[in-house]
Amino acid sequence: MPQDGPAIGVIGAGSLGFHHARILAGLDGVRMVGVFDLDPARTKHAATELGVETHPSMDALLEVADAVVVAVPTLAHEAVAIAALEQGVHVLIEKPMAPTLEAADRILTVAESSGAVVQVGHVERFNRAVLAAEPYLDEPRFIESHRLAPFNSRGTDVAVVLDLMIHDVDLVQSLVGGGVSDIAATGIPIFTDTVDIASARLTFEGGAVANLTASRVSAERMRKLRIFQTSGYLSLDLAAGSGEFLRLKRGLPVFSEDGAWEGVEHEGLASLVERIPLVGEDAEPLAKELENFRDAVRGLTPPAVSGQDGRSALAVSLAIEDRIKAHVANTYSA
Repeated sequence: MPQDGPAIGVIGAGSLGFHHARILAGLDGVRMVGVFDLDPARTKHAATELGVETHPSMDALLEVADAVVVAVPTLAHEAVAIAALEQGVHVLIEKPMAPTLEAADRILTVAESSGAVVQVGHVERFNRAVLAAEPYLDEPRFIESHRLAPFNSRGTDVAVVLDLMIHDVDLVQSLVGGGVSDIAATGIPIFTDTVDIASARLTFEGGAVANLTASRVSAERMRKLRIFQTSGYLSLDLAAGSGEFLRLKRGLPVFSEDGAWEGVEHEGLASLVERIPLVGEDAEPLAKELENFRDAVRGLTPPAVSGQDGRSALAVSLAIEDRIKAHVANTYSA
């Protein structure tokens, strides 16, 4: 059973908010103080299925909460987050942090004044494969990501860049470090009036490059990340939470000009490459994220994804959308 700790509630009891409430209801070191949603049916569903307390208004929940998860539609993030922060209530805001940079900046300004924590819900930072890969990361030079999903009406209030690709924007920024110096992108709408499939190429100030593909109109699901660096190659299956690190076996002599390792007989890649399985802790990433939020609220650790991190991912994602618009305009005007 949960122990005494910060009182945390959930604002927004849709699909993702429901799972936040489910985990918080059983998380050690947390007092789950209930949910609120503008839709009474969603609030009732959470109460019935999870046995959590419900509140007649957002203000009523904020009165009893030390912190809240903001899991409402993106367009409402600013209003809800600021209402909480103005009362000194810490917030975990689901991604994207806000619909615009101006809205994100207003959230951060209020947070700075109140001293409250702002964490952004880029849950892939807590993916088991990503966590298992961390000891082997060594200045990635090229990253390739594919995040593909069948069509689902949930999340279509924003384009696929802010719906799906932003996960990988945040991931590659955290893996590479440094700022993005150049962006090229393209994309098209398929089922909605916003972009449903997109491709972007990010060049970082240190020279690293990342190619990102995101689709919400694919026949099958895929969440894969490939990371290339001088020490080897990491292949991560984010959906499975596993992967592997491939590197040359230790002790091999330098590759000679005639295309062979002198004194070494080999039969293909397997005799030259060491394959290291990457298997992380068997824990739900959303639970790891909420544990981090709990500890940040208690002042034990900084949030893994700060408000500034969320703003940075948003800035790059919005720039990708701008490049897509420009690319489409130039294509059809040619």
